[in-house]
Amino acid sequence: MAIRDASGAFTLHTVTVTTDASGDATAYTDTPIFGAVWSITYVKTNYANGVDFTITGETTTQSLWTDTDINATETVYPRALENVNTSGAQTTTYTPIVLAGERIKIVVAQGGNAKTGTFRIVVKR
Repeated sequence: MAIRDASGAFTLHTVTVTTDASGDATAYTDTPIFGAVWSITYVKTNYANGVDFTITGETTTQSLWTDTDINATETVYPRALENVNTSGAQTTTYTPIVLAGERIKIVVAQGGNAKTGTFRIVVKR
């Protein structure tokens, strides 16, 4: 589900992910993302302690967040090192990761049998 703020600058995508009997699941945002991934919050509901997840762009597989052994709600602000436009060398500054026309893929492991967790993804246009 996606909700846009009144100014239209930010969109909140909420994805609830339910695991199978093995404790694994794969889910996607309902709609493609067009903009900078500003933040991702994992909201702990009833996943088993020690859950692992990998969050990427569906098409480009750009890494947005990979974490293991999570036991509580947590928020991250995905960023990537910037590159110099003349040489391609990386700088020491970070920039938000931009997706254009692809969904976000969420892969969960070790979440427990038929358990759920929610991911709240804020995108800036």
